[in-house]
Amino acid sequence: MAGTDTIFALSSGATPSGVAVIRVSGPLAFEATQRMAALPKGRSMALRSIRRRNGDLIDRGLVLTFPGPHSFTGEDCVEFQLHGGRAVVAAVQDELLALGLRPAEAGEFTQRAFDHGKLDLVEVEGLGDLIAAETEMQRRLAIEQSAGGLSAAYHDWAERLTRCRALIEAELDFADEDDVPGSVSDQVWAQVADIRDEILSQIRATEHAARVRDGFKVVIAGPPNAGKSSFLNAIAARDVAIVTDIAGTTRDVLHVDLDMEGFLVRFYDTAGLRQTEDVIEQEGVRRARRAMAEADLVLLLSEIDSSPEHFADIDESVAFLRIGTKLDLHPNGGSAYDACLSTRTGVGLDEVRRLILHHVRENWSAVTAVGAGRLRHAGHLRRASLFLEEGLSGGHLDLRAESLRLAADEIGRITGRVDVEDLLDVIFSEFCIGK
Repeated sequence: MAGTDTIFALSSGATPSGVAVIRVSGPLAFEATQRMAALPKGRSMALRSIRRRNGDLIDRGLVLTFPGPHSFTGEDCVEFQLHGGRAVVAAVQDELLALGLRPAEAGEFTQRAFDHGKLDLVEVEGLGDLIAAETEMQRRLAIEQSAGGLSAAYHDWAERLTRCRALIEAELDFADEDDVPGSVSDQVWAQVADIRDEILSQIRATEHAARVRDGFKVVIAGPPNAGKSSFLNAIAARDVAIVTDIAGTTRDVLHVDLDMEGFLVRFYDTAGLRQTEDVIEQEGVRRARRAMAEADLVLLLSEIDSSPEHFADIDESVAFLRIGTKLDLHPNGGSAYDACLSTRTGVGLDEVRRLILHHVRENWSAVTAVGAGRLRHAGHLRRASLFLEEGLSGGHLDLRAESLRLAADEIGRITGRVDVEDLLDVIFSEFCIGK
C-alpha cells in the first residue's frame, strides 16, 4: 500500500442502491476531483454537478471535503454521494482512474488512519469488529473498543510502568542525589503489583468477551434417540437436522447460529454417545466428545427415566445442564434434571432457553466496563504479566527494571506503538474495500 498515492473506492456497498458513496483520499484528492466538480470549502457539503473532463454530465449529487489532517485518514479527503446506479458509479470511477488515481485495497483507508495516528491498532480492530457485528452484544463490545476506552487503559498501564522504571533507574544512577526519591520498594513495587492484578483481570474479561464476539458454543450431547436433533430443530424453529426413529441417524457434528436476545449462540448437534462397531459411527462419537471438550456449555439430553451411563465420565470442568426429554411421554418429569421438555409440544423449551441465556449472560457480566479486546491482546497481556511477576520476585534492581521494560513493550504491541509490522497486513486485509 503506497501512502503517497491518491486512492478511491465505493464505500457504501454493492450497487444498485439508493445512494452510492465514493471516497477519495490522498495528496491529489482536491486537485483531481475539482476537475470533476466545484468543491465546497473545507469541511462542508454542497450539491454539485459531477462531470467528465470533456464537460459531459455524469450525475448531480452531494460533494463533501475534509482537509487533512482533520479527516478520517489524516489526508485530504473528498466524498461523492451519488445516485446508486451501476452506470453512475462506473462512470465516476473511470473518470478518477483517468485522472491518475488508483482503486484502494482492502482496509487501505483505515491503514492510512493508523499510519497518521488517527487510530491505534486496538481501535482499528474494534472498527473491524463493528463492521462485522451481527448481534447487539457484538455491536456493543465493538463500539466500546473502537471508541478508545480500551486503548486508554492500555496506555495508562504503559505510562505507569514507564514511571516505575524511571524511579528505579533514578535510584540506580543517582543514588547519592538528594532530590531522588528514597527506596523504590514502597513507591514502585506496590504499584507494579496493582498493574499486574489489573492485567490479570483484563485477561479474564477478554476470554469471556471472546465468547460474545465469536459466539457462545453450546453442544447438544446424549445417547441415540434422546431427542438431540429434534431439540436443535425446535430451538432453531426450522428443520436443521434429519430426525428419524433410527438410532445413529446423526453421524457428524451439525451446527446452527442463533441470535438470542442480542447474543450469538452456536448450537452443535452431535452423534449419539454409545459403544458401536460401526466405524463411521465411532468417528461421529469421537467428534462428539471432542466438541463437548471444547464447548462453553454442554446440554446432556436423555429421555426422562432412562439411565445414561455414558454421562459418568463427563469432564465437570465444562459447564453442563442435564435436560430430560420426551416430557409428553413422561409427564411427571424427573428430579435428576435441570429442566425437562417436549419438542413435540414445546413445553419446557422456554425454560431451557432461559437456562442457556443465564450462562451466556455470565460471560457478558464478566467483561470490564472499558470492554475487552481480542485474544491477540490476551496473549500480549499474559506475557506482560509474566514479566511483571519476574520483576516482583526480587533480584538485582537493574534486572527487575528490565522486566518492567519488557512488560511495557508487550502492552505497546497491543496498541501498535511497538514493533507490529508483521501484524498490519493481516489485520487490515480483514476490512472490506472502501474502509
